[in-house]
Amino acid sequence: MKRIQPPVKPEGGLELEPHQVLLRPLVTEKGVHRASRNNQYAFEIHKDATKTDVRTAVESLFDVKVAKVRTQTRKGKARRFKQRIGRTGAWKKAIVSLNGEHRIDFF
Repeated sequence: MKRIQPPVKPEGGLELEPHQVLLRPLVTEKGVHRASRNNQYAFEIHKDATKTDVRTAVESLFDVKVAKVRTQTRKGKARRFKQRIGRTGAWKKAIVSLNGEHRIDFF
């Protein structure tokens, strides 16, 4: 039986669709302040997504022009449940700056 391989980018890594890159918007008090003052929006993104993947995903899904993308890999936190100690999973975050005339409305 032949195995089907997922599509691969030329520079290596997985080829992700725009709806697979952006997992969810991060709507927090700090994020709303950042959106109103600096026109920057935060998203939780796929762990394998690059800055160019995030740029193309935001531009295609929200029909806006992206000026800059910054990414962070956030480490998981230690959590306790009864007498056991565990960890939450690590996740990746992107802060997307838009050009002056573009906006994204989440609500």
